[in-house]
Amino acid sequence: MQADPSSDRTVDLAPGHASAASWPVRWLVFWCWYAWALVTSSRAVLADLVTPGDQARSGIARIRSNCRTDAEVTMLSALITLTPGTLTLGTRRAGARGEEPGDPGARRLLYVHGLYAEDADALREEIHEMERRLLHAMRKEGVA
Repeated sequence: MQADPSSDRTVDLAPGHASAASWPVRWLVFWCWYAWALVTSSRAVLADLVTPGDQARSGIARIRSNCRTDAEVTMLSALITLTPGTLTLGTRRAGARGEEPGDPGARRLLYVHGLYAEDADALREEIHEMERRLLHAMRKEGVA
């Protein structure tokens, strides 16, 4: 992974070299990781609800995604929204590095609301970690 020098700290994912035979195992590992993420985020939301005060530090971050297909961006957006404390507000294609905004191959921008993120960069890091794990499971060759 390599951080983009732009202000939104985009992370570029390199294509992986995983074999197609490991694809089902990568899916299983991803779903186990996601189940754990659901448990920990649900626990954080529940703890905030039952304790006095407000622990939420909500904010919105624009995240430049590495998703190449509509299926990938749809899956990522749905998983973000299903995770307690986060919500995908919207997506759009945006030009970057010489791409036209309407180009089907242009990067997708996600607008994500996070209830417990320290700041926009922390929320981006969380989403990029989920994205990396998801794309490693979804793509037959994985990601590095």
